[in-house]
Amino acid sequence: MDEKILKPGDRDYVGALASGLEILQAFDAEHPRMTLSEVAARTDMDRAKARRFLLTLHALGFVKRSGRQFELTPRVLQLGYAYQASNQYRAVIQQYLEDVTAELGESSSLAVLDGDEVVYVVRSAARHRLMAITLSVGTRLPAAYTSMGRVLLGQLPDSELNAFLGRVQLSALTPSSVTSVNALRTEIQRVREQGYSVVDQELDQGLRSVAVPVFAGSGELLGAINVSTNAGRVGMDTLLGLYLPRLQAVAEQIRQAAR
Repeated sequence: MDEKILKPGDRDYVGALASGLEILQAFDAEHPRMTLSEVAARTDMDRAKARRFLLTLHALGFVKRSGRQFELTPRVLQLGYAYQASNQYRAVIQQYLEDVTAELGESSSLAVLDGDEVVYVVRSAARHRLMAITLSVGTRLPAAYTSMGRVLLGQLPDSELNAFLGRVQLSALTPSSVTSVNALRTEIQRVREQGYSVVDQELDQGLRSVAVPVFAGSGELLGAINVSTNAGRVGMDTLLGLYLPRLQAVAEQIRQAAR
């Protein structure tokens, strides 16, 4: 099939399908239940169009309604399960990350790049929480401010990286956050050269993480794995002297196993 990415208005582009998926993606942790008007506002659709899609999704069992409120049903999980089931390496990676958590006492994750965000696809959580939000499979975070995101951005061809840097919106999430595109470009180049990324309290105050890329034996990029910890509890010397070598060893183990 032609690998050209379709755009709205192309003959083969199905706008109705795109709109239906946009409706599903409008629901998140901050908006678990919404009225028709709220859905229309979040998707920038007129009420009549949003109503048709909501009612269709309701008929298909992906959305339920209670009075004026709409919310997703567990059937939506089938869409995510299809992705997980098609990834033959997920179970292997899960075990390796659980071993990291058992050894270091820290959370470890695998994420992939989706647009300008990273999506968690495997997660081994430690008992202590590091962020106000709960990180789990399916969580999305800005690639610019995560160690896994910067690792994955560093794997992009120059044309795609330049496109990302041309559109990314940077903001001071914490006092340590990079807010200059040039500074971010320099950091991603450093990550490319050294083969790992450290993000120190740029996404969330007190959160420090290190990440490395993970490849299959064929050379296919599977994603990036990280270890995240508390900056007040774990110093940079431990992060680089203990956690980073452990992650690099796991990445090699996964490469050997994913053949």
